[in-house]
Amino acid sequence: MADLAFNDIDGLYYVIDVKTHRTSTKFNMPNLTSVRRLSRFYEDDNNYFSLLLVSYHLEKTQTVFTDVKFIPIEFLDWDCLTIGALGWGQIQIANSNRVSVNPHYSRKKWMLELCDIVAEFYSKEIGKISERIGHFEKVREFWLAKPDD
Repeated sequence: MADLAFNDIDGLYYVIDVKTHRTSTKFNMPNLTSVRRLSRFYEDDNNYFSLLLVSYHLEKTQTVFTDVKFIPIEFLDWDCLTIGALGWGQIQIANSNRVSVNPHYSRKKWMLELCDIVAEFYSKEIGKISERIGHFEKVREFWLAKPDD
């Protein structure tokens, strides 16, 4: 979950995930964290999951940094995030070329939106799994109908 972590002078605990983005690439969809892990981590109001987003490009042998953002995850707009099908679900930046920051999001509002988005994601996953089950029921019927070797 973290590349680095620390407690500040007020006892707040910061977990920092560093994400680099080479801007000349067409598509980047980095995983940020598990929906389950974040939901458990944020049960404590003293915990902050923050991102250090570093954009850069190369000019011959030089690395040119073009943008740096240091923000709590709940400042990322949901229009630039998605949930990926890994474990309980992974929060991902949908496309690192387009990151929307909303510093006015409250954690509560952001987490409630996460819950709604995860519920919709799980509903779609149930549909996909039902399709897969149906497919392999047919595969099983096909193989049951074959004579033994």
